[in-house]
Amino acid sequence: MIENGYVMGTCYYPEHWDKSLWESDLDRMLDAGITVIRIAEFAWSKFELTEGVFTYDFFDEFLDLCQRKGMKVVMGTPTATPPAWLTTKYPEVLNGDENGNLFRHGGRRHYNYNSETYKNLSARIVTCLAEHYGKHPAIIGWQIDNELNCEISEFRSAADTLAFRKFLKEKYATLDALNDAWGTAFWNQTYTSWDEITVPGKIIPCKNPHLMLDYYRFISYSTISFCRMQADIIKLYRKPGDFISTNGLFWNIDNHKMAKENLDIYMYDSYPSFAFGLHKADWVPKGLKDRHWSRNLAETRSVCPHFGIMEQQSGANGTVGGLEGPAPRPGQLTLWAMQSVAHGADFISFFRWRTACIGSEMYWHGILDYDNRDNRKLAEVKDFYSKLKQIDEICGADFKADFAYLKDYDNEWETSVDVWHKAVNGASNEAAFMFAQKNHYSYDYVYFEDDLTAEKLSKYPLVMYPHPVIADEKRVKVLNDYVSQGGTLIIGCRSGYKDMNGHCVMTPQPGLFSELTGSDVRESTFVHEYDQGITADLNGQHFDVPLFNDILTVKEGCDSAKVLATYDSSYYAGEPALIENTFGKGRVLHLGSTFNENNLNVLFRYLGVKNTVKEIGDIPEDIEAVVRTKNGTDYLFLLNYMFEPQSAILTKEVTDMYTGKTAYGFTKLSPFEVKVFKL
Repeated sequence: MIENGYVMGTCYYPEHWDKSLWESDLDRMLDAGITVIRIAEFAWSKFELTEGVFTYDFFDEFLDLCQRKGMKVVMGTPTATPPAWLTTKYPEVLNGDENGNLFRHGGRRHYNYNSETYKNLSARIVTCLAEHYGKHPAIIGWQIDNELNCEISEFRSAADTLAFRKFLKEKYATLDALNDAWGTAFWNQTYTSWDEITVPGKIIPCKNPHLMLDYYRFISYSTISFCRMQADIIKLYRKPGDFISTNGLFWNIDNHKMAKENLDIYMYDSYPSFAFGLHKADWVPKGLKDRHWSRNLAETRSVCPHFGIMEQQSGANGTVGGLEGPAPRPGQLTLWAMQSVAHGADFISFFRWRTACIGSEMYWHGILDYDNRDNRKLAEVKDFYSKLKQIDEICGADFKADFAYLKDYDNEWETSVDVWHKAVNGASNEAAFMFAQKNHYSYDYVYFEDDLTAEKLSKYPLVMYPHPVIADEKRVKVLNDYVSQGGTLIIGCRSGYKDMNGHCVMTPQPGLFSELTGSDVRESTFVHEYDQGITADLNGQHFDVPLFNDILTVKEGCDSAKVLATYDSSYYAGEPALIENTFGKGRVLHLGSTFNENNLNVLFRYLGVKNTVKEIGDIPEDIEAVVRTKNGTDYLFLLNYMFEPQSAILTKEVTDMYTGKTAYGFTKLSPFEVKVFKL
């Protein structure tokens, strides 16, 4: 999107530094191989210090310097941090907490998307910037806002309530339809006027799950609308070829829809050092440490197969409670950046050029430290750029996946509503990643979008759709077609028992999937603490059936299904735990449990799932292996995240792209080393 070949950039904030530093900063960046900078995403006051008075001199001067130096620029829209005059004069733009208390000025992302005042003022500043800078020769792209839905992904202002009502009126048309969809007959929640509906606040003891599912859909709609408003303005003024993007990958957004409708490229912000935090937040992964960031990169690749990294970690974490972390050790900066490249990033922008000396991010370190001297991080950035250009031909290559992991936003958002689903879905999602990483199976996340067809799925010989709690006939038909044409599908427990409103359906589980699976769920339960260690047996191999168990049976009248394994203990010992059904040219496995590394290993072996990496070499589980392909040529990335050397055995003759030498057999990787081979 930026140019042919890999591109390296950094984030820079000229408003934080004396002008005397600008030219030397740009010279040092260019000397390091940095040719793109992102600017201005928090600089609203530099353009509109007082309401309605616009000045451009500051950034005119800086952009003209960039043009003279040959530095390319991604221009950020500054709507993530409204200025003090705006939030003081128009408090209705502020978001609020669950009790209705408005947030105060002084942080970021404290606004709401649905305030007409904020939308109008945001549209005005974006229009002014796009009109003034849209033709500037230094600018090559635009970033909308910054990390939409980061910090907070729920919105509870008065404006959100009004917008929520409008959203619901358009969806349901009548209160009768809404009451039916929300099951308001329960707990006397029936609505007789649209004015009675508000965004959810503090509720005792728990919120209406059907309302909440629609609320999360509404948040996504609102976020995408805010993004679309800015994108539509920029499109009127940008130069041909200049791209529109945004950064991050956050909750309660249909990122696929947002990207498809409004963006040219999607950017992710990658901070693998969170895995080593001093006080880990709940969402920070426990397994595989920094290597775990590959799962986030796989999610990003599902949105945009060839994406960018707008913020690639270069220094220690700080500022945000729970995310304090150490600086990258020598080699880790390159390792983490190459991790992004291996998974599909064609643009790597390090955050940030120099650590801020002021403000809330003084401890969120960049390439340079406060003293502004050359350091080992800058030297490593230079070395990374050299390595990046040595593998330039891989830019634009496709990720080579052995199977697909199917997801959809309705079921993802349902994890915030259904605590059982959250536990089950989270366990299987983590297990699939851990299993695939350790055994070097590669996979793509594929999302059920409106245009997903069996033909698109057909490139994957295997599709996992672990726990589709919510289902409809359209999605099931896609899977029917995929399997009948020869595909293999695996589903797990708690599948197909809800409709699109989140109602539990009065049909035997797995509901709409039953024709595919040839199975019937007679009973189900979380695994009791006294029953820990239940297993099942498949061809003499015992495997785990953890957390939750559907007690299965072959569907009555189905001659194509067979029991593959039964539970070996508890009150349902001897009952089916795994059923296989032949469907057209393909087959479906229904496991009455969550997935873990152990049972996935047994199931994949039974199915004979192809392993691309194992056809190239014997790679130990402590090394991540990724294969990219382009114009019939494959490329192998080996990444060592360990603090000690690792060894692999290559069973095919390959070319080391850093040295140009042929490699075969034993190959050693130093701590944090990355090797890239051409097959």
